[in-house]
Amino acid sequence: MALNIRGYAAQSATSPVAPFTFNRRDLRANDVDIDILYCGVCHTDLHVARNEWGNARYPVVPGHEIIGRVKAVGSDVRNFKAGDLVGVGCMVDSCQHCAPCQQGLEQYCLEGSTLTYNSLDRQDKSPTYGGYSQSIVVREQFVLRVPDQLDPKSAAPLLCAGITTYSPLKHWKVGLGQKVAVVGLGGLGHMALKFAHAMGADVTLFSRSPGKEQEARRLGAEHVVISTDADQMKAVTGQFDFILDTVPHQHDLNPYLATLKLDGQLVLVGLLEPIDPPLAAGALVRKRISVGGSLIGGIAETQEMLDYCADKGITCDVEMINIEDVNTAYDRMLKSDVRYRFVIDIASLG
Repeated sequence: MALNIRGYAAQSATSPVAPFTFNRRDLRANDVDIDILYCGVCHTDLHVARNEWGNARYPVVPGHEIIGRVKAVGSDVRNFKAGDLVGVGCMVDSCQHCAPCQQGLEQYCLEGSTLTYNSLDRQDKSPTYGGYSQSIVVREQFVLRVPDQLDPKSAAPLLCAGITTYSPLKHWKVGLGQKVAVVGLGGLGHMALKFAHAMGADVTLFSRSPGKEQEARRLGAEHVVISTDADQMKAVTGQFDFILDTVPHQHDLNPYLATLKLDGQLVLVGLLEPIDPPLAAGALVRKRISVGGSLIGGIAETQEMLDYCADKGITCDVEMINIEDVNTAYDRMLKSDVRYRFVIDIASLG
């Protein structure tokens, strides 16, 4: 057992994330022991640390956008060795035998995937602790190889923000000749713009705030529509094949439905709360519109996404921080004061 691992944890919904020492489990035959270099700061970290979803298991060590180097491997591990640059995303295990797992869709495991933090180990029922820490032990099948072409700092958020936007664009076959819109320009939204552009779509950003045109175009958007401007919204009525909505809080989806074509799709990747105000069903019926959702991506698809990013030169725009500044980062994140993802330099733990 790895003893006295240093990290940062939330001890309650109202306490700041603060220094915390804990133990990691013994290395099993199919495990990889990883020294963590960098960890992205996801909005989910804040939701869980502050128990906004009502499921926090304290103490919570957040962090599921992890880049590190392999320190040791179990006796049955064949795909990794000490020194390899690797990543760990939102999951560290699943049942491996249900239909979704057999399809490489471990995030939809019928028994529930084991999350990187705020979950319970499938074998010994110990709590899982995330990437705001010195090291992590992960089942080999949930470790990702980081291509040499990727900068490890800006690759960290690809393990959540990247795959969360890549997966639905691939699943709904976004590509050349399609008109695609992205709602929201944050950690998820800026990656969605980059991916949709790389896939060949004509890309529009929906934003509530003027002044983002230059930035949006730098990230891959050809057009920007101010969603609070009735004339601009009317001008794009019935234009889009696909809308990816990345906003993590309740907002009115109905104005966006009007901008979809026949058989258009609106897919949610940020909102986990009830849709409020309700959807106008008539808008769905009249144009055979579908509203759906997507949850991160499976391990094989996440590896595909990392390789795609290496090939296309796509990374996340990041701001590096020391771990003692993570509470300030949470406050800034709530104000959308980050372009576009905070990444913790875990060396600051030392």
